[in-house]
Amino acid sequence: MIQILSRSKLEGQTMSLDVTLLKTMPIEVFKANITHNLCKMAEAAGIYKHLWRPDEIGITKAGELISHLEDGLEYLENNPDYCKTFNPKNGWGTYEGLVKFVKEYLAACKANPDAEIEISR
Repeated sequence: MIQILSRSKLEGQTMSLDVTLLKTMPIEVFKANITHNLCKMAEAAGIYKHLWRPDEIGITKAGELISHLEDGLEYLENNPDYCKTFNPKNGWGTYEGLVKFVKEYLAACKANPDAEIEISR
């Protein structure tokens, strides 16, 4: 895109031309990591696909995750004893870690609903 910022005129004559080239670049607005060991817990809360595989369910924008993450977080918080049964035996990942991850991801989605989701598995 070329944008003309300003032109000075003297008696109808153009004195100068300023040109700027603009390019929209992606800006990272949120980044987080969570262990795959918590997949079963996320599945129990109904948010496995939303967290790990949003592309497979047609979700591409952060705003499309909000209601799902809210529901999943509510489930996690209302069923801690059951969800903790999915804590990995090897100690890599915890109920508390997943709750924290979902809360932070949800807050980022609310703050940036038009952000594109990029997942690396």
